[in-house]
Amino acid sequence: MVALFAISFGPEAMLELQSLRKTDQRRVVDEIEKQLGSEPTKATRRRKQLVGISPPWEQVRPVWQLRVGEFRIFYDVDDEQRAVIVRAIRRKGRKTTEEIL
Repeated sequence: MVALFAISFGPEAMLELQSLRKTDQRRVVDEIEKQLGSEPTKATRRRKQLVGISPPWEQVRPVWQLRVGEFRIFYDVDDEQRAVIVRAIRRKGRKTTEEIL
């Protein structure tokens, strides 16, 4: 059995989540729980580690991205604490990852 990770939202991510329509909020939260609750650092078609990108928030661990439709969820993982910290939730549109960060 795979151990679960606790998921928390940083202040900026919480504000961004609250600014979404209720249906988008539900879809994003459901996918975050489903995709990041176990093995959040396993690369998949929808999850990847971002290399060479400096986010505007303080981070020590690598930054990961989860794709949920038109949204990109940026997070990092504390393996020792078994915790996922969601840092930002951004609408991608036609912009690059660097532009939406």
